[in-house]
Amino acid sequence: MDRERTCCFTGHRPEKLPWRDNEEDPRCLALKRRMTAAVEQAWEQGIRHFMCGMALGADLYFCEAVLALRKRRVGVTVEAVIPCEEQAARWREKDRTRYFDLVAQCNFETMVQRHYDKNCMLRRNRYMVDRSGLLIAAYNGLMGGTMYTIHYANKHGLDVVILDVEE
Repeated sequence: MDRERTCCFTGHRPEKLPWRDNEEDPRCLALKRRMTAAVEQAWEQGIRHFMCGMALGADLYFCEAVLALRKRRVGVTVEAVIPCEEQAARWREKDRTRYFDLVAQCNFETMVQRHYDKNCMLRRNRYMVDRSGLLIAAYNGLMGGTMYTIHYANKHGLDVVILDVEE
């Protein structure tokens, strides 16, 4: 894939979002609208390939936004970048069902490594950033993987679009 035509995503899991896993919360619905607008704008700027880390929370919202974009726009491909085989093994059944349904709809599936270890999420994030020209982030200023991924992307010269989850 051409790096300049590729976008990846980072964002918080439900426990770091103010609405947790209540996706009917007006703030969650607003973030989803901003994601839809951000992926549409990325497409208008020539982005055609989108990579998603497939974690609970903002990652799955992003994946859904890109899959919806793919129905409206030509040439969109979606890559599920999975940190390890057992990523969803301990999730609630409804979350696993959603995850596997979304992965099945993606054009590509990349497994970064077979088994979980403490650095597999980091490796997944670096894999995506190292192959992208744009990072879209749903971020609220908290320490953690999302903050690290934004810093890593900035250090490697990516364009970064931050969607504040509190807006």
